[in-house]
Amino acid sequence: PGIYVCAKCGHELFSSRAKYEHSSPWPAFTETLRGDSVAKREERPGALKVTCGKCGNGLGHEFLNDGPKQGQSRF
Repeated sequence: PGIYVCAKCGHELFSSRAKYEHSSPWPAFTETLRGDSVAKREERPGALKVTCGKCGNGLGHEFLNDGPKQGQSRF
């Protein structure tokens, strides 16, 4: 339980309350902690490249409409 932060700069990214079990080997979250936690850019339809909102460290992707409930995203 707690807050997940960027490994490079310590910027707060996700809350453990938004974490859920997914088939991927990485932690999955439904939302960021704050609006400025991450930066996003479209990489391909349905997937956004996600970086730390403070230092730009690569964090993976946001997969649109792939969350635990219909219409939710998965980070």
